[in-house]
Amino acid sequence: MTTSTRGAARTPAVLVLEDGRTFRGRAYGAVGETFGEAVFSTGMTGYQETLTDPSYDRQIVVATAPQIGNTGWNDEDDESGRIWVSGYVVRDPARVPSNWRSRRSLDDELTAQGVVGISGIDTRALTRHLRERGSMRAGIFSGEALAPDAELVERVKAQPHMKGASLYEEVATKEAYVVPAVGEKKFTVAAIDLGIKGMTPQRMAERGIEVHVLPATATAEDVYAVQPDGVFFSNGPGDPATADGPVALMTAVLERKTPLFGICFGNQILGRALGFGTYKLKYGHRGINQPVQDRTTGKVEVTAHNHGFAVDAPLDKVSDTKFGRAEVSHVCLNDDVVEGLQLLDQPAFSVQYHPEAAAGPHDAAYLFDRFTSLMSTVREGQRA
Repeated sequence: MTTSTRGAARTPAVLVLEDGRTFRGRAYGAVGETFGEAVFSTGMTGYQETLTDPSYDRQIVVATAPQIGNTGWNDEDDESGRIWVSGYVVRDPARVPSNWRSRRSLDDELTAQGVVGISGIDTRALTRHLRERGSMRAGIFSGEALAPDAELVERVKAQPHMKGASLYEEVATKEAYVVPAVGEKKFTVAAIDLGIKGMTPQRMAERGIEVHVLPATATAEDVYAVQPDGVFFSNGPGDPATADGPVALMTAVLERKTPLFGICFGNQILGRALGFGTYKLKYGHRGINQPVQDRTTGKVEVTAHNHGFAVDAPLDKVSDTKFGRAEVSHVCLNDDVVEGLQLLDQPAFSVQYHPEAAAGPHDAAYLFDRFTSLMSTVREGQRA
């Protein structure tokens, strides 16, 4: 990525897709060039949480909501220490933010962090194109990076595909850290950071859990050194087929029958550990309005998603695995994609979405309570 920041709002820009489709607009944020996988997010709010979600590493995010930036940028809602998206695409950026917590504009923050974006394009047409053709490699070009379209298409085609990309170690913490329990400490959890969002350990801490966040390279020895009551595997970017290390670690946790909870990338890791395959979705699920049914209760939840890969597991039967019986616990009502797994013979489950749900919705917050219940049940069984 190359960037400059002068006169961005007046600078012509172009978004180029690998199939040759182009969209012309104005630079938004930094000026220069950037590359990534073009995906769309259907959330009407929560853009700050989206942009700072490590799961969006190496992706150019298209906001389907037409007006973006109305609430500016504050210093409280970041999900990590930086913006992770490769680029940002909006239709109608706010000229002046208006919110009591706003400290600066979204445009200013994108510029300060060197994130190349584009505004003023038909994001509805772009979203329809990605739905029909699938997520694909793309580039945003402005300022001195502009060149004839044919040349820009070739630059885009020279970029790596998301399928086969190993990214989780790029975004994970390098050093372990602890998020203390709020109030009385009830449990200790080892959380494997594959791209964890800041609100996730906070949601556990609110339930009396002391969370030890460990690097993606953590070993079983590292995990059990903190004497955990449970182990958590986080969300993260890239192709789960590349995550052999986390799969091996999860296998070790399952062998010891420690209570286990995984979300998003962690759900795909559990799928692999149980012997299921994974595959790339045509255009993925991204946004905070995805309908999912919890098949264990029949309840339908509106949930927050960010995933381009999914687990290939049978929806209509209980599967036998080396860790006992497993079943699909949650399913997307839009397309029947597997959205959750659970083991029936030991305490392990996962979901494909984000129950911490910053900036909402909160329908799935009960999953953290389900995790604490599992840990409590296992602890009581050990005392008996």
